[in-house]
Amino acid sequence: MIRLNEPALLANHSYINGAWVKKDTTFDVTNPASGVVLAQVSNGDGQDAEAAVAAAKAALPAWAAKSANERAAILRKWFNLMMEHQHDLGVIMTAEQGKPLAESKGEIAYGAAFVDWYAEEGKRIYGDTIPGPASDKRIIVLKQPIGVVAAITPWNFPSSMITRKAAPALAAGCTFIIKPASETPLSALALAQLAEMAGIPKGVFNVVTGTNSRAIGEVLTTSPDVAKFSFTGSTPVGRKLYEQCAGTIKKVSLELGGNAPFIVFDDADLDAAVQGALASKYRNAGQTCVCANRFLVQRSVYDTFAEKLEAAVAEFQLGDGMDEGVTMGPLITKKAMDDVHALVEQSVAQGAQVVVGGQPHALGGNYYQPTIMKNVSNSMAIAANEIFGPVAPLIPFDTEEELIAMANDTEYGLAAYFYSRDIGRIWRVAEGLEYGMVGINEGIISNAAAPFGGVKSSGLGREGSKYGIEDFLEIKYLCLGGLNK
Repeated sequence: MIRLNEPALLANHSYINGAWVKKDTTFDVTNPASGVVLAQVSNGDGQDAEAAVAAAKAALPAWAAKSANERAAILRKWFNLMMEHQHDLGVIMTAEQGKPLAESKGEIAYGAAFVDWYAEEGKRIYGDTIPGPASDKRIIVLKQPIGVVAAITPWNFPSSMITRKAAPALAAGCTFIIKPASETPLSALALAQLAEMAGIPKGVFNVVTGTNSRAIGEVLTTSPDVAKFSFTGSTPVGRKLYEQCAGTIKKVSLELGGNAPFIVFDDADLDAAVQGALASKYRNAGQTCVCANRFLVQRSVYDTFAEKLEAAVAEFQLGDGMDEGVTMGPLITKKAMDDVHALVEQSVAQGAQVVVGGQPHALGGNYYQPTIMKNVSNSMAIAANEIFGPVAPLIPFDTEEELIAMANDTEYGLAAYFYSRDIGRIWRVAEGLEYGMVGINEGIISNAAAPFGGVKSSGLGREGSKYGIEDFLEIKYLCLGGLNK
């Protein structure tokens, strides 16, 4: 079971309009490391989503009317509470999601950073004055909160995916509804507990839990009272939700699938590249949207890089994320593990070679061996699909031009990484890659100050940074006339 310093953080009902809404039906939240049921959570539905929208709409005028300083003070309390309870929040996350406790606590700090950032950024929502077309006219541009915001978030980062959306929305003066993944609702409900403790008024921050994602999502995407919808998840689901939003002409932001190339040139610092690869590929057992998905390695250093990576991967310790010394946890479900293994087997049948791993782990359950594959081509299943598991397929290339073509040969364009020490090459490749984010000699690129998002089928909009608050604002133009009379 989950043992916390502050037991009240373990909630199991939807949080709507400042109240915990108990339902007659529940769903189980299980620990992916052990299969043990952690909690039974109220199974919300479309009616609960409608109630959350109504609550957010009712709370909007008073929240939007607060000054940026007033909202910032409340958000700062929320940030401080998150950091004060970092350990407990990390324990909850590890229990329901499976990542090692150190990674979970790191995510709490990362997620809290967005609350801290936007507490201040909300004070810098600047308008404009524009020279008028005549001496008796003045043009003024205001930015105002867009209104009620609804969001759906995934299970792989169950805290930071919420704060990355909620913090700019609340800072801008919007009210917010979140539907968290049914695999990991406890982290969202713990954030709601802390939001209440921080003094966020009722109706301003709402959490609807439930397994009927279709019914809840339909309300959030089709309600005329929701002005902005944000989703992080798979591209096929994102396309469907985007279509559903069209009827009410909502502003939409989507952070969808990825197929990130991790590129190693012949002039790279190979030891640094291996460390970057470990962080980018194997963090959260490979279950991140910006994970390195394909390793494109220049042929002259291909074997050396593979040997160094294999030695490093051998050091991973798999197990329950709460256990001392564990550096990689399980995949989220048995199905997720089976899907990863199917990609490996398909690629082996196509001619790929497993260098290390390639099988479910001896621990059983949802554990999969950290894996490296060679003799992979860019068209094989393991390279063409988003793996979402701890598998590194290595693909050789010869020239820079060939590399750019291979890296861009995908419908996705979220993140890319490359290692080189040639300044000319760095600029050429960075500008040639069709991706929204590029890590150069760096395997971890996400932070609150940077704009997170992709191009092509990887989504719309940006989260984080000064740009991330713009999606939660409407521009209003004022034309003042008759000023000479």
